[in-house]
Amino acid sequence: MISGAASGIGAAIAERYCNEGASVALLDVNRADLSVWANELSSQGFTVAWAVADVADYSACTEACNLLVSQLGPVDTLINNAGISPKHAGKPASFWEMDPEEWRKVVGVNLNGAFNLSRILSPGMAERQFGRILNMSSVAAKVHLPLVAAHYSATKAALIGLTRHLAGELGPYGINVNAIAPGRIETPLLKTVADDINRQAVSQTALRRLGTAEEVADTACFLTSAQSNFVTGQVIDVAGGWLMS
Repeated sequence: MISGAASGIGAAIAERYCNEGASVALLDVNRADLSVWANELSSQGFTVAWAVADVADYSACTEACNLLVSQLGPVDTLINNAGISPKHAGKPASFWEMDPEEWRKVVGVNLNGAFNLSRILSPGMAERQFGRILNMSSVAAKVHLPLVAAHYSATKAALIGLTRHLAGELGPYGINVNAIAPGRIETPLLKTVADDINRQAVSQTALRRLGTAEEVADTACFLTSAQSNFVTGQVIDVAGGWLMS
């Protein structure tokens, strides 16, 4: 199951898992884009199901998970990818200017969404003594980046803490929990910021380019595969050496 699966990194992960032969459950709040993407994957012969839900809403998540499980069976792998980073005229709000409601919304999607889906699906994984949970953090969790706001950085840092705690608590039940911290990745989200900001990020990246959603999907596939059975509680940067510390 992949949240935020209608576009960008989530869509790339879904396509990669389909190509690996997995049955894939797609979850997103954007019904129009999600239905188009799900139908495109289905038309290629892949086994997919989809549901619309706001991940910040626990009841909506429960209903969506029940629907998807009824269609595809138990969830072995959960990708908590849904996330938002509001911009205002292409720029993030400063801490002093930030609307408290915007703070609550970002925390609701980026952090509470990961809690909600993990809370709903991990008991079934524990019963089966097998599971994979992957949280999508960010390099913004580790360093100050002026191109994102406080709520985004805070939630992405919290996801790292959640990852490490769940790895310890759920490990005895055969559940591996890891995180990816992407850098600047070519997704629709980049179109909401000025070109000079992306050029600055490229100049600070060792590989001197933006990353691709497919490269994040490659790492996600590894971290949830049998090749990483003994890897848990880790945060893997997929950032091209951006702002190395």
